[in-house]
Amino acid sequence: MTPVSLQITYRKGRPFAAYIYLNRKPGEKSARTESVTHDLLVDFADDGRPLGIEIVTPEAVTLDEVYALFDRLGLGRPSPLDLAPLRAA
Repeated sequence: MTPVSLQITYRKGRPFAAYIYLNRKPGEKSARTESVTHDLLVDFADDGRPLGIEIVTPEAVTLDEVYALFDRLGLGRPSPLDLAPLRAA
């Protein structure tokens, strides 16, 4: 299981975007971003480690898609409780 922190941004009471923060060092910034699908982007560090996952349209992305991305990145899947706010959004 990968420890994550999930942030959801709302506009006019509706989910606008979401970001899943992965393990990153303090002050570490993204060196490049890769588009996985129209709604999923991954930020990578200089050394190629994934730093975070941007969910452009939270209501259009399923948990299965998010879990598949974790698998593709070689990360352990977060617990369903960690991602529960995505379904509430």
